[in-house]
Amino acid sequence: MTESIFNYDKVSDTLYICFAPNQKATGIELNENILLRLDKRAGKAIGLTIFNFSILAQQTEVGPRSFPLTGLAELSVELKKIVLAILLEPPIKNFLLVSAYMPSFQEIIPITSLRHMESAGVYNFAV
Repeated sequence: MTESIFNYDKVSDTLYICFAPNQKATGIELNENILLRLDKRAGKAIGLTIFNFSILAQQTEVGPRSFPLTGLAELSVELKKIVLAILLEPPIKNFLLVSAYMPSFQEIIPITSLRHMESAGVYNFAV
């Protein structure tokens, strides 16, 4: 895999991170602000698009903002397994921290937050 390529559009406040240029991919909407592009057959990430990047990257007084991965519920069991495996491995885990929120012992809601982007090689594009 080549070095990640970053493209930030200030007007739309969108950050696109490309891991494998010029490869065909399937888009998976993880939630309304995060789109994962992947090669399903190879089980690898091709790119990651983060809409409203400057808002999602802002810290709150208690830490990073977390967002439910609502799009996972719409995937087949097989595709969900592929996506979760991709989310938990580099390069995606370098940018997204995936964890779980448990409103009860019976319910688990996958959530994510953006990792500190400067440590991941992304500079403060949104300033």
